[in-house]
Amino acid sequence: MERPAWAPRSIDISVPSVSRMYDYYLGGSHNFEVDRQAARKAMEFMPGLPKIMQANRAFLRRAVRYAAEQGISQFLDIGSGIPTFGNVHEVARAARPGARVVYVDHDPVAVAHSQAVLEGEDDAAVVAADLRKPQEILHSPEVERLIDLNQPVALLLVAILHFVEDEDDPYGAVAELGEALAPGSLLVLTHASYEGVPLPPERAGGAVNVYEDIRNPLIMRSREEIARFFKGYDMVEPGLVAMPRWRPDTAPEDEDPYAFSGFAGVGRTA
Repeated sequence: MERPAWAPRSIDISVPSVSRMYDYYLGGSHNFEVDRQAARKAMEFMPGLPKIMQANRAFLRRAVRYAAEQGISQFLDIGSGIPTFGNVHEVARAARPGARVVYVDHDPVAVAHSQAVLEGEDDAAVVAADLRKPQEILHSPEVERLIDLNQPVALLLVAILHFVEDEDDPYGAVAELGEALAPGSLLVLTHASYEGVPLPPERAGGAVNVYEDIRNPLIMRSREEIARFFKGYDMVEPGLVAMPRWRPDTAPEDEDPYAFSGFAGVGRTA
């Protein structure tokens, strides 16, 4: 397999990547055949996966606009993935000029592309780090340069927590990050769940098994389990809901049934 110029030499292009599969679902071009094969296999069980990812991105944009409208000008996007149209820094600055953004991802392709997109940007940067190691993120030079933790921050954990297994203590990581945030900060997250998927769980489980096979287990938590991530936060209306139902721009009834898979929410620190 020929390595494209945009692929870092350090990555194994024979192994599927969750972030490149996500890029494929969204119609992006920064993925390999091995990623497309895995994604298509998952779609055999859950054909609406692209609709879920589109709903996820649409929620992210709405939540970033909401945060900016609330006066927040700092965004920490962990698990940011491969840059696509409507990046966080673009949406945030459109609503609040001068907004500062730090992207965080542990996928070398996502980091490399973010660096290329952000070249020449003074108010946005990318960190190669892992959600499971919050202190490495919080004390990275990029975060220390751009994010003032004494002022409100929007912490974005969008479509990442369902890739962190319980044994890696995702609740502890989220709590540790939250403890570093100033009052008035926001926690923005989405999470996969069997609840809302317009398929029998055993069929949807076939797609989950594909992620297990590529050694990136997809943890489908219940609404109650997802709500635990917001411990210590005041939920912003309408609370923890299906993605199209969180402050929609258009009538949720017009959305594809798959868009209602999983949950989204925003919480505010007291």
